[in-house]
Amino acid sequence: MPLLTIAAQAEPQDPADQSRTLHVIIENARSARGNIHVDICPQASFLSKCPYSAEASARQGRVEVVVRGVPPGRYAAQITHDENGNKKVDRGLLGIPREGIGFSNNVRVRFRAPRFAEAAFEVTGGRQSISVRLQYFGGSGS
Repeated sequence: MPLLTIAAQAEPQDPADQSRTLHVIIENARSARGNIHVDICPQASFLSKCPYSAEASARQGRVEVVVRGVPPGRYAAQITHDENGNKKVDRGLLGIPREGIGFSNNVRVRFRAPRFAEAAFEVTGGRQSISVRLQYFGGSGS
C-alpha cells in the first residue's frame, strides 16, 4: 500500500535542523477518515501539548508522517487517529478513547496511560525512523 507523507513543524527551525527528520511509520489505521496526528514529546510535556508535531491525511493500513527539526534527545511519541477531524481524541464510557491511539515502543494502553519511561526513545539527529501500531478500543470514530 502506498505511503502518504506530509511534513510539518511546530515552530520555525534553523536551516541546519532541516536534516533532522523523524519518520514515524503508523501501522493499523482502521480507516481513511480524518487525520493521523503525531506529537514528539520531551518528558515535561508527555501526554499534553508537545513542541514537535506533524500530521497527515489518514489512509487505511499504513501511513508515514515526517516530523522535522527534532533536536537530539530523549522523547516519546504519541499518535492519534482523529477520524472525525475535531482535533481531539473522542472518548466514550469511562474516558476510553473511541479513536485510535498509539505510543512509541508500541506501549499498549490497558488500565492507565503509559509512563514516559515506557515510551521513551533517543533521537540521535539526522534521518531516523520509528514504527507505531495504533490501538482501537471500539466506537465508530465518526
